Amino acid sequence: MFDPVLLKTFISVAETLSFTNAGALLGLSQPTVSQHIRKLEKAAGRHLITRDTRDVRLTDNGDALLGFARTILAAHDDAASYFTGSAMRGRLRFGSADDLALTQLPQVLREFRQLYPHINLELTVSQSSALMRRLQAGQLDLVFVKQEPGSTVGRLVRRDRMVWVMHPSVTIDPDAPLPLIVYQSPSLSRQLSIQALEDNGRTWRITCNVKEVNGALAATRAGIGIAVFPQSLIPSDLVQVPSGADLPQLGDIDFALVAGPKAATDAVEALTAAIMRAGA
Repeated sequence: MFDPVLLKTFISVAETLSFTNAGALLGLSQPTVSQHIRKLEKAAGRHLITRDTRDVRLTDNGDALLGFARTILAAHDDAASYFTGSAMRGRLRFGSADDLALTQLPQVLREFRQLYPHINLELTVSQSSALMRRLQAGQLDLVFVKQEPGSTVGRLVRRDRMVWVMHPSVTIDPDAPLPLIVYQSPSLSRQLSIQALEDNGRTWRITCNVKEVNGALAATRAGIGIAVFPQSLIPSDLVQVPSGADLPQLGDIDFALVAGPKAATDAVEALTAAIMRAGA
């Protein structure tokens, strides 16, 4: 058995070719470094280092042990990492509403994968309603979705305001039906926009049905109609419809994390904590 402490000292001496410099790196005195090398040579039963007043060199056996020492210490670090929790393992099936993927979420997921490389993270991007159905069917472990304010389901990440969004070149005719860009049903933003217009007696017509956020963005940028987005997710080339257009208020929306009842708790909690910290 080779003591990792002795191996670490040996590697430092081999890399610096100096007992004094190795001691400085490790916070050890030179006599302690010498003592560590003697103990390691006794354990190995071989002469590992030669030195005189000018030089410190590895013997052939020292060269051989250097490779083993690095491998042993790397395995030691892996074992320590595993049992302190950073080597969490398993599969995590995560779903995100497509427009929420426009937030800091990609960066959060990238950092999560770097921190937990042994977790097999499977990502599904879809509409909130579809993700909730898959979660309830046991096909996903955790979802990041939009839902009505005040819901008791899941954990609130943050609250945002839903707003009307258009391309700056668009002009809204108050006497004509409002051209709408909406997600296919069922969709919370679709429901909110149509209900708000109906309640205010404003006529409307659907000019574009989309399945995902890129379709909504493309149609809005093309000036085909007016879309509904969370206020914080408005792209820089689009604008919120001015108040002078006299469109009804749409209210707030919650960004929430909802976990499946049978999900692996440790992995779900780790990703939930990462997203909560980022406020994504």
